[in-house]
Amino acid sequence: MLRQRVWLLMCVLIAGGLAFEPGPVRGQSDLVVSISKLMPAPAWAVTERQVLALNAEGVALWAAKYLDANGYLLGAANWGIEDGPDDAVESIRNWPLAHTLGGPESIIEQWDRAWEGHLDQYTKAKDPSTELAKDGMYYKEFPTAYDWEHIGEGLGPFYWYGLSRPADQRYINRLRRWSGLYMNEDPEAKNYDAKLKIIPSLFNGSKGAKLTNNTQEDWNGRLLPGTKPSTRFLKATNILGDHPLNLAATNLAFHAYLATQDAKYKTWLLEYVDAWKARIAANGGNIPSNIGRNGEIGAEWGGKWYGGVFGWNSADEGVRNYVLRGPPEAFGNALLLTGDQGYTQVLRKQVDNLYANKKVENGRVLLPRYYGDQGWYGHHDGESGSAGGLTNLREVETDVYLWALQAGDLERLPKRGWIGYLTSGDAAYPLTALQQELTVIQRAAARLRADTSTADFPLHHTRGSGVNPVATEALINLTLGANDPNGSGHGPLPLHAQVRHFDPDRHRAGLAEDVAALVEKITPEGVTLTLVNTHPFSYRNAIVQGGGYGEHQVVSVVVGGQSVAVDAPYFRVRLAPGAGETLTIQLRRYANQPTLAFPWDRGWMIRK
Repeated sequence: MLRQRVWLLMCVLIAGGLAFEPGPVRGQSDLVVSISKLMPAPAWAVTERQVLALNAEGVALWAAKYLDANGYLLGAANWGIEDGPDDAVESIRNWPLAHTLGGPESIIEQWDRAWEGHLDQYTKAKDPSTELAKDGMYYKEFPTAYDWEHIGEGLGPFYWYGLSRPADQRYINRLRRWSGLYMNEDPEAKNYDAKLKIIPSLFNGSKGAKLTNNTQEDWNGRLLPGTKPSTRFLKATNILGDHPLNLAATNLAFHAYLATQDAKYKTWLLEYVDAWKARIAANGGNIPSNIGRNGEIGAEWGGKWYGGVFGWNSADEGVRNYVLRGPPEAFGNALLLTGDQGYTQVLRKQVDNLYANKKVENGRVLLPRYYGDQGWYGHHDGESGSAGGLTNLREVETDVYLWALQAGDLERLPKRGWIGYLTSGDAAYPLTALQQELTVIQRAAARLRADTSTADFPLHHTRGSGVNPVATEALINLTLGANDPNGSGHGPLPLHAQVRHFDPDRHRAGLAEDVAALVEKITPEGVTLTLVNTHPFSYRNAIVQGGGYGEHQVVSVVVGGQSVAVDAPYFRVRLAPGAGETLTIQLRRYANQPTLAFPWDRGWMIRK
């Protein structure tokens, strides 16, 4: 009956330039949407393909200048928050995303060389001034013990590498080994109290949780030549107890589950996240910045839920409130695994509490960034910069909206940039945004060519993001309908996306060769997506998946006024030379178990 239905649809639609053809069977049949309607390549489509190509040239230029024959990064390898191991790859961490979006193979090949080289480099690098690094800054290829603001920054590109190379056994082995550091599978790494469901220190890693006070050297390493002694952490000695930053450790278990589908990773993640969810609820929806080693809120800081380094009233000069770095990763992971919007509500409630204590001055809404003995303070508009205090608040608000698509969440967001485009439909925005990315690439390449620093300089000071000639934010927004997971204060997060693209001919992730994509609208019911084959002579095959990890079920696709049922996590598209169309895709969100497996390598794992 299914084949009969598909054949009848083909007969009806082929006259209009469209055809739906039966595809290969993997658990259930899927359909191929054939598009033959000519569409002169829009300027945004041509520019999109240009950005993808130039990213590869930028990678080659950077690698030639800053990587040696072993893949080591030129410059002094140091320990500490100012110039530690995380900084080595932080400035180029969007490279795997550039490949996943459809950039040339050379991008992921050069990334692999830099990643493997830096693991070896920092395993061998030592700093005798601190116990944490005297035998090597990495142990078992992982930081010995540090906070997850910085561990997470260094691991972002490792997670995203799996989007392009999910079957790489090195990747899978590391995910298993590093997740095991937090699941009591490694006897040398006591990072998790399974009874109280806490990570008992802000500093943790491959040698376990650090249960002694921090020194200046633990934070900053040895004093570097030409620098002054730091006074930033003179009061930041007490790192005991669990901290919301530690929730970023769930990214390891989440990606291990994506790669292996082993239920133990999901079980541990939800156990730890649910324990935090309960504590936050007990604290009136405010995320505590310290959980004592006895499991009680604020126990290491005199019962103050707002105490702790990098907390609501941080001992670190009182300005770096990182409470919203860790929870977005963890509650977003739990949402992807369960489809339960109660996890989104945890973040929304915290934002609600900030708005409940707002001030309005000259028409501007000012939200508190801190909480101390005097209550809420440090009100700020979130737009003109804030030294460390909830600097990713706007990103979290954007994530909350995109995860749940509730009108009330959208009302709080400024209607400019990408969000403004989604709400206004401004036809000029895609081209403008992509042209801005070209400018980013050009300027970074110019800085890179002008950099005359030597190998004696610290990596962080000579290899900043300003010399990374790879631009991905607009591509992520426009082709995937996703908020950029790559912001430094943003996480990094997994790829929460409306759709994702694959190339079945080259058996790889990303837009097919010569194909451009534009997500024009996002609604609770689905997305509007335009696909264009910019090549005038060749057919192109593509796959469109619901969600970054196949978590969304594609219910149906409407093209040219004709609708066909899909009922699968993805569908196939065949584009004639120079052809393009706008598709309306109906989605049932969070219906499937997420996976890194490519569409042709898996069946469907339906949740509901």
